Amino acid sequence: MLSLYQQVCNCCSKLITEHYSTSFSSAIKRLDKTMHAPIYNIYGFVRFADEIVDTFHEYPKEELLAEFKKETYQAIDRKISLNPILNSFQQTVTAFNIDRGLIESFFRSMEMDLNKANYTESEYKEYIYGSAEVVGLMCLHVFCKGDQLQYQLLKPSAQSLGAAFQKINFLRDIQADFLDLNRTYFPDINFKNFKEQDKKEIEKNIQKDFDDALVGIKKLPVEVRYGVYVAYQYYLALFNKIKTLPAVKITNERIRIPTIQKFGVLLKTKWNHQTNNI
Repeated sequence: MLSLYQQVCNCCSKLITEHYSTSFSSAIKRLDKTMHAPIYNIYGFVRFADEIVDTFHEYPKEELLAEFKKETYQAIDRKISLNPILNSFQQTVTAFNIDRGLIESFFRSMEMDLNKANYTESEYKEYIYGSAEVVGLMCLHVFCKGDQLQYQLLKPSAQSLGAAFQKINFLRDIQADFLDLNRTYFPDINFKNFKEQDKKEIEKNIQKDFDDALVGIKKLPVEVRYGVYVAYQYYLALFNKIKTLPAVKITNERIRIPTIQKFGVLLKTKWNHQTNNI
């Protein structure tokens, strides 16, 4: 009956992913079926931690995050948890030998979100690494299935892809982060006077991340390449839309990709994949 419990926990992580991110859900479905549950489990875990620091404003966020962190390590040590999200996450951590240092860096970035309002260059890099790059590396552990040579080869590109996604999220969510949460992630940027040159410099940096990430995507195992490429293309479409907009517009509204456009991206991506044109 333990296997039934594990299945139920995995379903919880899948449900969270589907409700919080249609884009990532769509991308995960394009992975080989054996990869679905482990990646859902990673997403469910990071989504709940992020939810604590971003939305639980009427509750003791610092205490809740500390408890969640403690329970995470307990789940990994015990190889069981009554929290279905942590139980499914520990399954993946154990099965794919995910480095605890990645988990610790992730929690460090979540802790920074509790109190940090402005970031220096070094703090910004640390935050990007812990909040996004390590998530890509957790997924890469799954994709490589224990092949350390492959993991080390693809590691820089996985970090670049995670960084690109996070930086685009920062641009997309300027209004919520700056006005609602009083956070400014980009160093030395004044969003009360966000200039076109500031925006172009950020975009130049993101484009490099995308270019570096694509190099690694092309080298991924065939059973996961298409799914990762779908996520890449979804975010690239969002990035391309942001690039066409004036700086003042992205500080005043959350930029989105319409569902019909996402469908078009998916069709184009499928064609590129089938014709080996990634």
